[in-house]
Amino acid sequence: MTQKAFSFSLPDQDGKVRSLSDYKGKVVLLYFYPKDMTPGCTTEAQCFRDRLNDFQKLGVQVLGVSVDTVESHKKFAEKHHLNFPILSDTEKKVVDAYGVWKKKSLFGNTFLGIKRESFLINDKGEIVKHYEKVSPAQHPEEVLKDVKDLGL
Repeated sequence: MTQKAFSFSLPDQDGKVRSLSDYKGKVVLLYFYPKDMTPGCTTEAQCFRDRLNDFQKLGVQVLGVSVDTVESHKKFAEKHHLNFPILSDTEKKVVDAYGVWKKKSLFGNTFLGIKRESFLINDKGEIVKHYEKVSPAQHPEEVLKDVKDLGL
């Protein structure tokens, strides 16, 4: 059973507002990550960057989302030469809507933060796959395989 993807409009690293509706008729990989410049998030972003041509050949738009500011995203994107939009959700509306703003723990401390999860959205705006356990280095390969296997 597919679920309609939550619609959103958020600024990217250049301050340009991007909406899910901008990609109507395209497949979108919406990936949520905890924080700019951290090791796992950097690895994941670099892997998407390095495989972006493969995503584009399949007609897939990659969009990253975190609660970091546009300014933080700009530094992150420039430092790592990111070639796709990373969106700033400082008000936490989109992370809440997709259910990725969760209780986490690190070194015995509990806090709220983004759980690294992704959503594959088909050209009709429906979530066709929810990735709840994401390995930053392997995730792009996993998604590319699924896009082919699902015939998207």
